[in-house]
Amino acid sequence: MIPFSVVLLLLCATPLPIPSVALPFEQKGFLDFGKSIDVEGLMMMMMNDEEEGSAVEEYYKPEQPTCPFGCQCNQKVVQCSDLGSHYVPYDVPPETRLLDLQSNQIREIREDDFKGLSNLYALVLVNNKISRVHPRAFMPLRRMQKLYFSHNQLTAVPKNLPSSLVELRIHDNHIKKVAAGDFSGLGSMNCIEMGRNPIQNSGLEPGAFDGLKLTFLCISEAKLTGIPKDLPEGLHELHLDQNQIQAIELEDLRQYEGLHRLGLGYNHIRHIEHGSLDYLQNLRELHLENNRIPNVPGGLAGMKHLQVVYLHSNNISQVDMNDFCPEGFGVKKTYYNGISLFDNPINSWEVVPTTFRCVSNRMAVQFGNHKK
Repeated sequence: MIPFSVVLLLLCATPLPIPSVALPFEQKGFLDFGKSIDVEGLMMMMMNDEEEGSAVEEYYKPEQPTCPFGCQCNQKVVQCSDLGSHYVPYDVPPETRLLDLQSNQIREIREDDFKGLSNLYALVLVNNKISRVHPRAFMPLRRMQKLYFSHNQLTAVPKNLPSSLVELRIHDNHIKKVAAGDFSGLGSMNCIEMGRNPIQNSGLEPGAFDGLKLTFLCISEAKLTGIPKDLPEGLHELHLDQNQIQAIELEDLRQYEGLHRLGLGYNHIRHIEHGSLDYLQNLRELHLENNRIPNVPGGLAGMKHLQVVYLHSNNISQVDMNDFCPEGFGVKKTYYNGISLFDNPINSWEVVPTTFRCVSNRMAVQFGNHKK
């Protein structure tokens, strides 16, 4: 039997451009997939969920195992990737837990494509040409937890997603609008990755995320001009990198007090209103690199848990003694292990050494390489 293909897995974290002594804060549990998915890694996640009791035990045992033509079947995993298939196979074994259909030529998901697959845990449809999904296609998948639909041609969020769904990836499609009710009934969902869709702020209807208890949301590489309103309040990670956001206003982040990581790199931010970051007292990692920010944002010194700050490639010309650390000692609970300030018009010799008194190691601060 041909072994499973192994593809690089990336956690939903971005490393510092120049390595620091300590690693940045990492949110565990989510995988950031490109155009290929490591099925072995997904299998490990499935087995871990089973051990923790979050997945459902096997309900059906066939008398004679079957396997769709051209696919590989092993331990409830059916791999039908890279076969040039135009449709979902009709004879997938009903005990299947993981169905891999990535990198095919599928254009449509039909009503009965998943009939009988009530035990399915994860469905991988990445890198196809899917533009149409029958509104009843997912109805049989009553226990599915993970749906990977990235790199397709969807113009809308698929209808009637299973209420058991925990993770949804619809990165790199043609979705312009997220309507109220698109995610209704998905109270178990904790991760949505929908970057690289042409979504504007006006495309996020009021109530689009109502009822969701997300901890991770990514709308990067879209067409946002401001931080969206009415996102789930319990978010731990919010990624809005590579948009067209121009400012952070005072009320933009008020409801996201539980954030651990905020990604706003590669935008057009020129102004951060004073006090707008004060709500983020649980923040561990802040990305503001590759913007047009003229100074170190106010409020960083008061964040007791902040560990990593990305401010490289901006227009910062001055760093004051209390920009990063609170006055006095013993106030900040967690020391920084990474502050990136390179590619800014800063004369490092003009910065007072005590400016970084709450940094874990001198190698964790990065200056230099400014292009005039």
